[in-house]
Amino acid sequence: MLFAPKSKGFFVDQNESLIVLARTSAPSGPRVIEDITEVAPEDADAWAEVMAQYLPKKASNALLQAVCGVYPENRLLRRLTLDLKRIKEAGYMTDLISSQFRIDPEAYIMALVNSADGLEYDMAKPAHGEVGVCGMRLDEVLPHQNALLERSVYPDRLEVGSVSTVGALIDYAKFKTLPAPTLVLEMGFKTTHSYIISANGLEASRPIPQGLEAMVPVVQKELGLKDEQSAQKLFYSNTFDFTGMGPALIKKLLRELQSSIGFFEVQTGQSIGQVICTLLPPKLEWLEGAIASQLAVAPLVLDLPEWLESHKITLGDRVAGAPLSRRWLGLFSLMVQYHAAPSEEKA
Repeated sequence: MLFAPKSKGFFVDQNESLIVLARTSAPSGPRVIEDITEVAPEDADAWAEVMAQYLPKKASNALLQAVCGVYPENRLLRRLTLDLKRIKEAGYMTDLISSQFRIDPEAYIMALVNSADGLEYDMAKPAHGEVGVCGMRLDEVLPHQNALLERSVYPDRLEVGSVSTVGALIDYAKFKTLPAPTLVLEMGFKTTHSYIISANGLEASRPIPQGLEAMVPVVQKELGLKDEQSAQKLFYSNTFDFTGMGPALIKKLLRELQSSIGFFEVQTGQSIGQVICTLLPPKLEWLEGAIASQLAVAPLVLDLPEWLESHKITLGDRVAGAPLSRRWLGLFSLMVQYHAAPSEEKA
């Protein structure tokens, strides 16, 4: 096995509809983003062309070492309230997670973090009961690793992309002093992961068992198409203007979102100020506007260059000339170091 030279930094964000790769001037510390490439997961030829630019040409088994973000369908990023009086009881955490999230904790690899700053929660000295639970199913780790290896990428670090992305948005809310909480939606094909964040951290989260696939039957019905396959092809190709159909397409999802938002607002007295959809396929990004309109809030407008610069990450000539897509937020979130070691801070 041969690794590509490590003088550069490489970052890969891999989700259901897109793979985004970035090369930076250094693996860590202050750095310049030199190049960004996005490829559809099914386009093997395009990905091979990208890899040919970075891997040694004489080595057929060469791998690109990269920090990688993935989005398992059963990923976890949930808020949990602990009873500090019971936290050291045998079986307490297992029973609590099982009952609250309706999962088998033994089937997951998980970590507890402070919901405000993302640092690891100290179970030995619990200072507060508000934590974030993040992780993924054990049986999903290997498939995601193998998918990267098949693309000639060796994950130096494998992260649940939702955790790094939500962390980035919390940091952005602090950076911009956003006055109201933000609704963050990760819309996959089968599931939508919903988060409410603010400058104070992760406020609420909930997986909703409805995704983009649930909109296909609506397209079929609204357009009078003969089968779902035709509707699916038309919907994902975006050769038809679906914006007028937006309210009908998101009707069921909206009902779930309004229920979650209503509960949050009653519990906290806060109102959602904006929404951002981070994982929409490029041809379906118009859905964010439809959701924002129906919720009577604005889409979150990101100033990514300014935020990146606050973390000593700047844009190279090849990147600076074009607007940065919100599709790349997960990629950028892998680069930012919030709690750098002193040596890295001085670099």
